[in-house]
Amino acid sequence: MADNTYDRQNPAYYALIFVLIFMSVGPVVLLLTNSLKLDVDITSGAGGLLFMPTIQNYETALCDILWYEPDHLRFCQIRFGGAFINSLIIGLVSTVLTLVFGCMAAYALVRFKFMGRDTLSLSTLAVRMIPPAVLLVPVFGLWNNAFCLDNDYGLGMWIRDTFGGRGDVCLAGTHSGIILIYVAMNLPFVIWILQSFIVQVPRSLEEAARVDGAGPFQTFFIVVLPLIKPGLAAASIFTFRIAWNEYLLASALADRDTMTVPILIVNNASEFDGLGTIFATGMLLAIPPILFTLFASRQIITGMTAGAVKG
Repeated sequence: MADNTYDRQNPAYYALIFVLIFMSVGPVVLLLTNSLKLDVDITSGAGGLLFMPTIQNYETALCDILWYEPDHLRFCQIRFGGAFINSLIIGLVSTVLTLVFGCMAAYALVRFKFMGRDTLSLSTLAVRMIPPAVLLVPVFGLWNNAFCLDNDYGLGMWIRDTFGGRGDVCLAGTHSGIILIYVAMNLPFVIWILQSFIVQVPRSLEEAARVDGAGPFQTFFIVVLPLIKPGLAAASIFTFRIAWNEYLLASALADRDTMTVPILIVNNASEFDGLGTIFATGMLLAIPPILFTLFASRQIITGMTAGAVKG
């Protein structure tokens, strides 16, 4: 008790906390502040926090998806809005699919006994150790050739006759193709994380649910899933951030209509008009991971608190 009181009264303790908060929040505040300034206010360096905020930079960044034409723009140069929506779709859908398949696979590996279970459990994590660069060439070839509908038969022929063109329907250049590789890439690590949470769920709870008449899926979704919410939240943060920031595989598989934000920024870095637009773009890029992490972290804290109360 005496040591804790001394720590609270030590000025160095508060100085360290202030430095950590400043290092964490400072860059975000600087990014947000400059994104609301005109270029002339940013380059002049005058004014500090005293300036007239404007949303012109956000209008410039999102001009391709706005329902109105901003007065200060003569034409829309950057398709950031479309790439932003593509990143959201790919990140959220791949996260949901990875969690659905991951929690079921982890439950099967923990609860069911079958030949090769331990080997399969270890191999799932070993697969995650493969660098994405190794997958680039095989996935590019498969997505552009093997996983295509033949334009001489069935659906491929109907598409060719109806819409014209080659009629090939390939995974490359589609949201599905990018989502599929992200699910495959993140699934092993999610399985490994959720195994450690599922193994801590008492079997007696599942047995009690079965005695009350619950089926296997009811037991899994009603009894097990609520108890592993902290694990699902941690896995979702990991999966969403990987899908949101990934560049290498997306650059090979995406086309003009499905490109994500990292690809657009790298390929069009020289076309951004003004510092304010760059700051607004950075802020828009940072908002989804921050909100997602805050929401998921709340689930982790809620689960840990509930476990402490029950214990």
